[in-house]
Amino acid sequence: MFIDGPVDPPLTRANEDPARAPVRWAAIVCGLFFLAIGFAGFVPGVTSNFNAIEMGYGSGAMVLGIFQVSMLHNIIHLLLGVAGFAQSRFSHSARRYLRIAGGLAAVLWLFGLLVDPSSMANFVPLNAVDTWAYFVLALVVVGLSFLPGDATSAAARSARRI
Repeated sequence: MFIDGPVDPPLTRANEDPARAPVRWAAIVCGLFFLAIGFAGFVPGVTSNFNAIEMGYGSGAMVLGIFQVSMLHNIIHLLLGVAGFAQSRFSHSARRYLRIAGGLAAVLWLFGLLVDPSSMANFVPLNAVDTWAYFVLALVVVGLSFLPGDATSAAARSARRI
C-alpha cells in the first residue's frame, strides 16, 4: 500500500515524557506543593501550637502561625500530593488530577465561606486565611489543567499542519 506523506508512528509511553508535557509537570509541581504543606503540618517548628493539634474540630495548630491545620487537613494534603505524582504519568490523567484537586479546593473554599469557624461543623478546620488560600489554589490548579498535554511545541504543531 502506498501512502503519500509522512506517517506518524503509534503513540507510546516515550511520547508521554514528563520533560515535554507541561500539564504533567504541573501535576508534579502541585503534588510536591501538597506534600510539602502536608508534611509541614506535622513539623513542630513550622507548626505553632503543635501540642494542640487534633483530628478535626478544635485543632489549634497553625502552620506558619496563620494557616489552621488538623491531622485530617494534613492527611488530605499528603494524599493529594501522592495522587499528583501517581497521576502525572500521562497527560490525560494529569489533567484530570488537576481539575479534581482544583475542584476540591473550590469545595473547601465554599465550605469555609458557609461554615462558622467556631462551630463544630468546621471539622476540617478552616480559618479565614485558609478559606481564601483555597480560593486562590482552586483558580491556579484548575488553570494549570489547561496547559498543553502533548509533547510537541505550538510551532511544531503548526508546521505539521502545513
